[in-house]
Amino acid sequence: MSNWQGRNTPNTRKSAQSEASRSQYNEEETFYRNCRAAYLAVFGTSLESITSKDQLCLALQQAGRNPTKRTLGKYWTQHTKKLNFDDFCEILKKEKPIDKNELMKAFRKMDLNNDGFITQEELYKVLTTKGERMTREEVKMIMDEADSNNDGKLDYNEEHYVTLQFCRLFLMTIEKSQKNAVARLDADAKMKQQQFGSLTSLECLSLPSTKSLVEYSQNPETETIPRKGDSRFSSKPSTPRSHRTSVSSVINMGATITKNLKLSEPKAIKNWQHVWSKGCFFLEDDGGIVAHRYRLELQQTTNIFLTITPLNLSQTEEKLSPWMNVDTALYVVRNVGDPEAVEVVCVTELREKERFGWKGELRSGVYHLIPFTTGCRLKKRNKSMIREAKLVYRENGDLMLTKEFRAALSDIFEVIDLDGNGLLSFEEYNFFELRTSGEKCDSEAWAMCRENFDTKKNQLTRQGFMELNLMEANDQEGDPADLWVTLESMGYNRALEMQEVCPFIVDIYAEDCKLKLTPIGLESTGSLLDSVICKTVMRKGEPKAIKGYNPLVIYTYKTETLITSVIENKSENKVIIHINNENSKNCVSSRGLRTFAMEVSPRTTMVCQHVMPIDERLEWIYSCTESIVT
Repeated sequence: MSNWQGRNTPNTRKSAQSEASRSQYNEEETFYRNCRAAYLAVFGTSLESITSKDQLCLALQQAGRNPTKRTLGKYWTQHTKKLNFDDFCEILKKEKPIDKNELMKAFRKMDLNNDGFITQEELYKVLTTKGERMTREEVKMIMDEADSNNDGKLDYNEEHYVTLQFCRLFLMTIEKSQKNAVARLDADAKMKQQQFGSLTSLECLSLPSTKSLVEYSQNPETETIPRKGDSRFSSKPSTPRSHRTSVSSVINMGATITKNLKLSEPKAIKNWQHVWSKGCFFLEDDGGIVAHRYRLELQQTTNIFLTITPLNLSQTEEKLSPWMNVDTALYVVRNVGDPEAVEVVCVTELREKERFGWKGELRSGVYHLIPFTTGCRLKKRNKSMIREAKLVYRENGDLMLTKEFRAALSDIFEVIDLDGNGLLSFEEYNFFELRTSGEKCDSEAWAMCRENFDTKKNQLTRQGFMELNLMEANDQEGDPADLWVTLESMGYNRALEMQEVCPFIVDIYAEDCKLKLTPIGLESTGSLLDSVICKTVMRKGEPKAIKGYNPLVIYTYKTETLITSVIENKSENKVIIHINNENSKNCVSSRGLRTFAMEVSPRTTMVCQHVMPIDERLEWIYSCTESIVT
């Protein structure tokens, strides 16, 4: 064989380079095509910008990513106003698609009690509260398919055949979804040439948008805005909507501060059994509220005294923490047969200053405690006009935490130290991790944490918590971006002021038996709580049917400090209700608006609004008119 045949000649090198260049070009073209397909599954055109963290999350999910809260915080900061298509592509270059390891992390996150198995209830809790929510029947079908030995549990061991099949099916579903998005991109008849960088590409003029994660469930008064080119909407100017029938309520309330206090402790309470725990309300970016929840076990029937009170972290007596005027409540519920069927046992309506409580008898058994705040006083704050605090500095080349940052971390430690023993247990630290990163810390990571940072009794000390955050700052070479994600998740603004949270303490006393109180979750105040509130208001409140449309009933329930209204639609038709609070005086609504609209689905009940006085020292007038919009 001649020697030249095996040589790397200029022609062969040129051919190889050309082939490599062509391959790279094809990879880039495929990458940008997939980016565009994902983008157009959410937006009408790639010229449209991402304008919220929720839109960014949805677009990344369409591209096969699984963004955590920490990941989203890296790309959507306090100062981010919008991201364009180019920005989206750059993010996808950095964030890898979901793989088997990511799915295993997701399995571990669903395993709420860390026993290596996922129960139907745990799977139901995740799949009915995140993203495209599923029904209990759909979750049961998944569980029946994956539960090979019919024990009601899914073993997510990495070598388990069912788990491997589940992961394979899940990844195939993602791939199929992406292929469908690309197919829609190719099949659309209305395509145009659009320049993207150095590539010439085709883009759909308009594609159906997928349902937003928060579009309806968390903001029901938001109306769908028609996009240009969307054939579902008429091009003719719309006529003004008219209000067909209505019902009005006017309630005059005196100054709350002058009323007699009703909450008083039992005389022999010092001899009663006592358990307590801290917790916290966290305000989400979309206005939703997340809070700790608890499990209460009673060994026998006994008299109970329970309270919930905002936790003051201020070191100065005359200067209270800014959330001390936030309203708090505690609903006590228990299951009755079906896991979905709950009985509302009681709610803390008695009040003494900032403390709300309840006294009465509870039977032996297991109860669930759901903390609640209306959102009237725990609201988003303006963060744009503040000066950013410094978190770290260098001293003799070493990175150090600033005094202000250490003080903030100390307050965070107080909030997440639920049992108040000055140490963070594995469970307490995981509540913190779920809140700030969206993921739980596994046992191996916790073991490494105990080895590298100051601990006592196998729990993390306050100093160890400081060391952990210093390590995170060092890992980022002093870049505070990840530290700010943590701080903002914990309710801090850029001036290191904790504002968008309300820490609290739950105290429970039992006269005749031992009791056990266990924090079991950190969850949104979602459908379960809405159902509990609706049941309470419909049982205790005053009903009024809208004149001329009896299937629509407004229930209004008042206490000395709160008025809540619930709408029940008994008909088979969707109804749009317009709510007008413009004539109310000295009032604040949980909706944050004086007028708004709600869409009430057939055969459903919905919480309309909560209303509280702005200044409790003055009288307040609740004046509300609910009208059917036609």
